[in-house]
Amino acid sequence: MDFTTLPSPLWVLGTGTGVGKTHVSSRIARTWAQSGPVVYRKPFQTGVDRADHPEADASAVSGPGITAENHTLLRAPLSPLAAAQLEGKTLDLADAAHWCQRPAEGRILLEGVGGLMVPLAPSTHFLAWATELKIPCVLVALGGLGTLNHTLLSAEALMLRGWRIEAVLLNPGADGCSREAAAVNASVLRGFLPMPVVVLD
Repeated sequence: MDFTTLPSPLWVLGTGTGVGKTHVSSRIARTWAQSGPVVYRKPFQTGVDRADHPEADASAVSGPGITAENHTLLRAPLSPLAAAQLEGKTLDLADAAHWCQRPAEGRILLEGVGGLMVPLAPSTHFLAWATELKIPCVLVALGGLGTLNHTLLSAEALMLRGWRIEAVLLNPGADGCSREAAAVNASVLRGFLPMPVVVLD
């Protein structure tokens, strides 16, 4: 896929945890950086306690021409709500939304956390919060068994809330699926979805 055609700002969202959102974010950011500065923003990350932690997504995406930023880091590898509760914190979602929308020099790439409906607050999941920002997205999914259901559910949830999905990106490297199997799943998804469905190399 030609990442240079993707709009900015842009969300990289996933059908769940471990589908390769950070890998895709890195690929998009490094492609964009070839033609100008890029700001990568991760509003919520759990399982780390500092920005230079080896598991911090910002560390994986940073590179020449890329500025990586974090808003909220939480120690426990749980949902942001659960991790914040363990630390006796309440996430400031209004501040996080303002932070995501700050102007920047160059293109802006944002990465979600977990799946679309991961809880951020007792009555707010990620999708409800992020919808208010009105930023388009790409949706990253696994390549193999189970991805049809997860992808269609996620895409439908996004479309019902009025999201513009630039593409669905199947990532067979995340689950060890063969490229041939991922290609079959992509073909099936194209019969259901109105946006491009691409199998990543």
